[in-house]
Amino acid sequence: MKKAAAGEAGGAPKEKAQRGVQSTEVGGRLLHALARAREPLALTDLAESAELAPAQAHTYLVSLTRLGLIKRDELSGRYEPGPLSLRLGLLHLEHQSAYRAAVPHATALAEALGCSVAICIAGPHGPTIVRYEHAGFPLHMNLHVGTVMSLTKTATGRVFCAFLPAERVQAMWATQATRTLDAFASADERDAFEATLAAIRKRGIERAVDTPSPGISSLSVPVLDAHGELGAALTVIGSSGAIDVGFNGAVARALRAASEAIGRELAAAS
Repeated sequence: MKKAAAGEAGGAPKEKAQRGVQSTEVGGRLLHALARAREPLALTDLAESAELAPAQAHTYLVSLTRLGLIKRDELSGRYEPGPLSLRLGLLHLEHQSAYRAAVPHATALAEALGCSVAICIAGPHGPTIVRYEHAGFPLHMNLHVGTVMSLTKTATGRVFCAFLPAERVQAMWATQATRTLDAFASADERDAFEATLAAIRKRGIERAVDTPSPGISSLSVPVLDAHGELGAALTVIGSSGAIDVGFNGAVARALRAASEAIGRELAAAS
């Protein structure tokens, strides 16, 4: 009598554990530790979080640094995500449906308005530029793919604060408050900021004039999906005086129209 084939009598065969590379998995523990911390870490802190001896952690960090997955700051000696990690993170962000839908509209806006246009998506450290369309005259500020926008000092950041769920904003805030001057000095400042966010939700657009860089102004709108959730922000940036920052001006009308068109496309695709 023939023996029963695997899975016929004894149920479905158990999936065989695949063989991996242990050293790669150990290195991954250091990457996970850095991601959990959301800020640069000293060697001893990073090793402790990854449950490794400092000497062992250092050996792995040398290789991870050579690969570009981790970078060591020469001044502080702390470790942070490297360029390859950032590129992989941006690749993940770029595959979001809101980003794909927004790209052609951002290109069209830049051509029509003669201003630069940024698409920003929620990253672990804050609103992150994942597409930047250059147009018009060069701007005297360093904006590029990967730039993280201040939550309080930029129109884009305030749009994210106004429309993202509070817990997601809080995670970004925890990171930015340790690196920038975004921390509020008093309860009155915090209340004033909450009032600003309520006004942004009501009018559906925000602006920044001569801030965070003098001579540069911007308008930003949320891109909402079929469920009314923020998928991205669309921001037009130009030289102060050359860009119309009126909430009912030509730039604002074009931004709102683009945001609504993207929203319709996302709703149709869902």
